[in-house]
Amino acid sequence: MRAIQFSRFGNPAEVLELVDHDPGYPADGEALVTVEATPIHPSDLLTVSGEYGLLPPLPATPGNEGVGRVLEAGRGVSHIKTGDLVLLPLGSGTWCQQMRSSAEELVKLPDNTDPVQSSMMTINPLTADLLLGDIVDLQPGDWIIQNAANSSVGHYLAALAKQRGIKTINLVRRGGGVELQLNELGATEVIVDKGQDIPDQVKAIVGGDPVRLAIDAVGGAGSNVLARCLSEGGTLVSYGRMSGQACEIDPSLLIFRDIRVTGFWLLNWLREHGRQAMVQRLHSLSQHVAAGRLRAEIAGTYPLERIRDAVRQAQQSSRDGKVVLTPEAHW
Repeated sequence: MRAIQFSRFGNPAEVLELVDHDPGYPADGEALVTVEATPIHPSDLLTVSGEYGLLPPLPATPGNEGVGRVLEAGRGVSHIKTGDLVLLPLGSGTWCQQMRSSAEELVKLPDNTDPVQSSMMTINPLTADLLLGDIVDLQPGDWIIQNAANSSVGHYLAALAKQRGIKTINLVRRGGGVELQLNELGATEVIVDKGQDIPDQVKAIVGGDPVRLAIDAVGGAGSNVLARCLSEGGTLVSYGRMSGQACEIDPSLLIFRDIRVTGFWLLNWLREHGRQAMVQRLHSLSQHVAAGRLRAEIAGTYPLERIRDAVRQAQQSSRDGKVVLTPEAHW
């Protein structure tokens, strides 16, 4: 068996290596799982480069999520069996061909679930679900706005909002196919940001209706653009900084329009609410993924042997969709 490993922090395309890996046999309460698909996220690359908020001891195997097929269950395991498709535990080092896991940490998926699509379910769809449901008490008919709408979280958010009757304004940096994809997912409005006055466009779209929530993945000056689009008392939530810059917000918006600013990190939510709350959310999301109502664009799939090619594609800002490792595939 093989796995991806790094022994020092640095450029992922340089420090990641393919190594021999023996997961061993499952002990009581464990399961041995063959990894079928595991995505490459920005957080994975930041971890390998040493720039993420939580770093592992070295050497380490990257991979924050994925799905696998149960090969063997240890004694005392009853809720899963050989052949079941399962979600792998969050942050368990999934860039490998096989892994052992505590069986109670594995979430069984519907039999008809696409492994590649479900491999991305624990982070981005869950993040979108929580941004929609846990920051502001949104009701059907409410307006929200997001930037980086062509990102994976942005796609999931537009689709989930449509299902809940929430209207979305989606900011993107380029048009064409991006607009079409978002419209197909259920986006209410898509605005291509060409430097024009976005708040005026938003005002024309919503009429007199309030914009209650702004979801910011970019930071920098983009935060202020979103804040200006909010109605009085609205909330801006930051969950990323694609620009690499700190959020810039005019203090007058905070003082005179009572704009609230908060942050969101999935790990903090998990620490507060616990595993059972996460599993309940994932069971609901898994039904949407199995039915094809939640899907992510796939930019490419790679075997472990091509990890450096996979990472280089994942590092390209111009790519459309996720890069996914399929460990059982071979060069």
